[in-house]
Amino acid sequence: MHAEYWGVMLFIRLSWIFGQAGWGLGIVIILLSCVVTTITCLSMSAICTNGIVRGGGAYYLISRSLGPEFGGSIGLIFAFANAVAVAMYVVGFAETVVDLMKEHSVIMVDTLNDIRIIGCITVVLLLGISVAGMEWEAKAQLVLLVILLAAIVDVFVGTFLPATDDKKSKGVFNYNSQIFLENFAPDFRGQETFFSVFSIFFPAATGILAGANISGDLKDPQAAIPKGTLLAILITGVTYLGVAICVSACAVRDATGNVTDLITPGVPCNGPAMAACELGYNFSSCATTKCDFGLNNNNQLMTLVSAFGPLIIAGTFSATLSSALASLVSAPKVFQALCKDNIYKALHFFAKGYGKNNEPIRGYILTFIISVAFILIGDLNVIAPIISNFFLASYALINFSCFHASYAKSPGWRPAYKYYNMWLSLLGALLCCVVMFIINWWAALLTYAIEILLYVYVTVKKPDVNWGSSKQAVSFVSAVSNALDLMGIEDHVKNFRPQILAMTGSVRDRPALLDLANSLTKNYGLCLSCEVFVGPRSEALEEINACMEKNQLWLTKTKRKAFYTAVACEDFRAGAESLLQVSGLGRMKPNTLLMGFKSNWRNSSKETVQCYAGIMHDAFDFELGVLILRMNHGLDMSHIVEAEEEMLKAAKEQQTLESGMTPNGGKAKGLFRKSRKHSQQVLTTRVSVCGPPPPQIAKMNEQLMEASVQFKNKQPKGTIDVWWMFDDGGLTLLLPYILTTRKKWKDCKMRIFIAGQPERSELDKEEMRALLQKFRINCTDINVIDDIHMPPRSESLKKFEEMIEPFRLHKSRDSEQDEDRQKEQPWKITDEELRTFEEKTNLQIRLNELLLANSRAANLIFVSLPIARKESISDYLYMAWLDILTQNLPPTLLIRGNHKSVLTFYS
Repeated sequence: MHAEYWGVMLFIRLSWIFGQAGWGLGIVIILLSCVVTTITCLSMSAICTNGIVRGGGAYYLISRSLGPEFGGSIGLIFAFANAVAVAMYVVGFAETVVDLMKEHSVIMVDTLNDIRIIGCITVVLLLGISVAGMEWEAKAQLVLLVILLAAIVDVFVGTFLPATDDKKSKGVFNYNSQIFLENFAPDFRGQETFFSVFSIFFPAATGILAGANISGDLKDPQAAIPKGTLLAILITGVTYLGVAICVSACAVRDATGNVTDLITPGVPCNGPAMAACELGYNFSSCATTKCDFGLNNNNQLMTLVSAFGPLIIAGTFSATLSSALASLVSAPKVFQALCKDNIYKALHFFAKGYGKNNEPIRGYILTFIISVAFILIGDLNVIAPIISNFFLASYALINFSCFHASYAKSPGWRPAYKYYNMWLSLLGALLCCVVMFIINWWAALLTYAIEILLYVYVTVKKPDVNWGSSKQAVSFVSAVSNALDLMGIEDHVKNFRPQILAMTGSVRDRPALLDLANSLTKNYGLCLSCEVFVGPRSEALEEINACMEKNQLWLTKTKRKAFYTAVACEDFRAGAESLLQVSGLGRMKPNTLLMGFKSNWRNSSKETVQCYAGIMHDAFDFELGVLILRMNHGLDMSHIVEAEEEMLKAAKEQQTLESGMTPNGGKAKGLFRKSRKHSQQVLTTRVSVCGPPPPQIAKMNEQLMEASVQFKNKQPKGTIDVWWMFDDGGLTLLLPYILTTRKKWKDCKMRIFIAGQPERSELDKEEMRALLQKFRINCTDINVIDDIHMPPRSESLKKFEEMIEPFRLHKSRDSEQDEDRQKEQPWKITDEELRTFEEKTNLQIRLNELLLANSRAANLIFVSLPIARKESISDYLYMAWLDILTQNLPPTLLIRGNHKSVLTFYS
């Protein structure tokens, strides 16, 4: 058994505690401490037996159960509490030495400064033993334990020996029922209350974590910690109660120490020690003058009660020094475990260990400095409540950890120790918190404020650790439960949220697309970044599995709130169709498709163009809205990402060659749409491939890099222009409004452009303003375009005709030949098709002219996406419409809802 379980309170404060509280409330204080520690021990035992326990004590238990946020905050507090505990035990030792010096009239300066001097010398010696290693500490503890046991026996023996006149004059008699009854009721003096006395005693019960604190040095911590700790609580609880009750039955609360203060006929005997009157002693003067002896006054009363006083002094030294030594070892080890986990990067300096036992020398020095700072207080009654506060906070979190892990119902929570109950653990946590606030409300608030600040710090910093905490388990349970709850609720227009499926490929290939999707959905909806791997599934399987983890990790590291998902399919459109159908979970399912504009459609194969247009048709078929983003410099960063990866790979191979190692062969695959198989070229060739590109290409890449982070950065002051040409259910109005609520877009004002008639422009504007007011969308800048149906300029028409010329099927004089050509090339644009859709074509060209005239300086433009009916408009004509509509503009988002209302008038 560890000597720390019997602390400094046993010999120099237990009598004072029972003098203040009486043995009635004194028993309550001990039992309350035992209840708190027993519940905590049951919780700790459950956590300890749920896996391998390494060094770090309470920190390790809490961090691995509740995660780094709670573990990191309580780890610092607990390490600090142990460091302060060293000061408390050393001050208790120094106090006993100074009392001995007083008896022999030896004082160096004064009582307080003598305690400080002796305390500082003692902690230096203890530091030397601790630094020597666990072997020395264990041997020292064994010797101290033997002395301590002998001292406890000495107290019990002393209560049965006849009291001398000197002892009687100092308030110590033999067992007496009158004394016992008189000491039953409390007699709080000065500022003391039940809870202030409890706070001074409670550190005596903090030894329950001694085993856990050195868990890294135990052979079988899973078995040793539960058995040892529970047995220790039982033995120490009985010992404290036995010693305290025996002393309460033998000693009065106040005594003068004068052997001549006897009962004299005619002199009244009253005051705080009435039982002494019947035993022949008159301590009435203690009612007016403070006496130095008795339960309430003499901290060394146990020395008087015992059979052999010097053994009690030795026992006091043993209790204080063993506890101080244990805390001096515990604090650096807990702190070292915390620093090794690198949760607080600034503290990683203290993670280094020395010698074969990896001793935390730096931690010892820090603990020494903290201890000395608190030793300088020099008052045990001031230091003890501070420790009680910190230890109670630690115990509260140990109990909460056990409750939380049980509540999460994780399959990984399978403790070998079965004698615990989750609700009892929760009660223990609440009890610790309540007692903290009753003892000292402002200290409790300060402790929790520090804990919350540390918790927030770790949460913001997001350390790169994953311990399978119960917090993760509860998050999963809550997510599934909430998803199931949502399934039982019908969709309502008021609860519409943009849930975007972004066709980004690998998350790094089109970051601008992802950032825009993130801005539209963050805190409002769901963002899924998706990729289609084209080719046989057997070939793509390894690549797709590797990308899932890599891309999600990249999203997390770059703080993009999105999920990554991918499918493998023989055909790109079929893969996209699969994503449209099965992405999401329950109500958390995409309702909007976001794609980049296919700028190279004129140089692409007809199958690729048909696939692109077909995906839009599929999205509308599945009742999704469609968004298409076009940026002047393009969106595709895949070639730059690939070049970076090539460069890194080449550098690694160069390093391998230089170190004389043969690199393992392997096929590198690409990340988007198709498997890219890089050739196994020699290093020099690869370096030349990855060399600097020509100036023109380099400039284009630089512009593309700048554009790729355009939506990630804060937007400059400007406008978001909304060209609302068709009523699509309100999506065209809702999404730009959502952007204006974002911090990055707060300097951008929304402007709305609508089509109207020249003679009723003002009326159209008022109607639109009234509509927006009903929708609760703030926008005062409304513009009516009354010349939208004017024919486009001839140069604009010419540009369009040149654009579609390679895809035209001109009519000839031979009608049969025309029919045959049309059957052979059904994807080409016929003259008849152009005539049929001439008005719609002119509208797109005219819209581009108006956009250039009105929105050239906008930060972002929203334009209603023109719809092409299936099999009535050729894919190339439709792509030409989209191209001419968005040409030479700032970033432009073509948008079309699925004609389901997303805005409502009603509250």
